[in-house]
Amino acid sequence: MFKPETMRQINAWLLLLPGFALVVTFTHFPAVSTFIHSFFMDGRGGAPAQFVGLEQYRYLLDDEVFLKSLRNNLIFAFCTIPCSMSLAMLMAFLVNARLTGQAFLRLCYFVPTVLPMIAVANIWLFFYTPDYGLLEQLRFFLGATTGINWLGSEQTALFCVITVAVWKDAGFFMIFYLAALQQIPPSLAEAAMLEGASRSYYYRRVVIPLLMPTTLFVLINATINAFRMVDHLFVLTQGGPNNATSLLLYYIYETSFKFWDTGYGATLTMILLAFLGLAAFVQFGIIEKRVHYR
Repeated sequence: MFKPETMRQINAWLLLLPGFALVVTFTHFPAVSTFIHSFFMDGRGGAPAQFVGLEQYRYLLDDEVFLKSLRNNLIFAFCTIPCSMSLAMLMAFLVNARLTGQAFLRLCYFVPTVLPMIAVANIWLFFYTPDYGLLEQLRFFLGATTGINWLGSEQTALFCVITVAVWKDAGFFMIFYLAALQQIPPSLAEAAMLEGASRSYYYRRVVIPLLMPTTLFVLINATINAFRMVDHLFVLTQGGPNNATSLLLYYIYETSFKFWDTGYGATLTMILLAFLGLAAFVQFGIIEKRVHYR
């Protein structure tokens, strides 16, 4: 018979086994399979796949669409992540204050989150419609004489998509900040007031540091959202004009399922996983060391 300590270890591993099997089956095995597939070029006309080694990775440097999609995705991430997080924190401060109609204000902020992504894209598609959309009607009301094709111009299309993403994500992140704010003891605010600290000093030196664990959690989710954005593009731009709004995941979808080049699609997927891995290293290896949970 096993010793009691050994039995506890066996029982613990048996309890973890179902979850571990699911993670390996649906996460690690597909990732390894994709990595192996990235070294093969799909055979045409039913021919077997051909091993090409690092050739597809070298081709990335000459693929203008990939480079443009990568640049777009980095711009998209660097714009949406700080904007959505800052707006979410500001909204949480507002709805946490004792205001008349506080429940209605929380509902208004949270509505974009519960709307389906395709419905959100259709709403904003109406806003951006040339000549007839809400933005154009406001511009004409203010005296503009010429219209702007917001989604049809390379200069404005990507920032229009960024606006939709920030509008969609800020309400979701607000819920986490609001929950964290309500966990801060009121005695801290009373002590700061007795010490003569201003409201801005209290928020800067007490509240925001206490929100750092939540900020790290929100940062992780915002980073994931920035690199998995694909739904809105189907309705708003389909990656156009001239790939001005094509993001990395959307380009992977087009390559793998529209052009049926799954080998090159696997190569692109590995690049996306590398960026997410780098982001995870920065967040958990560097930023988390500055977070205090107590």
